[in-house]
Amino acid sequence: MDLRQSSGVLVIAVEPDSPARRAGLREGDVLIQFAEEPVAGVDELHRLLTERRVNTATVLTVVRGSERLEVPVVPTESPPRRA
Repeated sequence: MDLRQSSGVLVIAVEPDSPARRAGLREGDVLIQFAEEPVAGVDELHRLLTERRVNTATVLTVVRGSERLEVPVVPTESPPRRA
């Protein structure tokens, strides 16, 4: 698949009505790039998800089974969690 790294972020859950769900991400996908930047772990993903990315279209690169997919997404701010 011509991957530049040997790790990524495994999607274990996708929230209903989230940008990830609307973009078509699925449980079991492995996120390997965010806006053409390699993502080797959750900390890197959080570093890339800055305020300037909110409401700005970008592309996620994911591995799904044996396919490499580019998934357009528009990140939004998460609503506050209820106690």
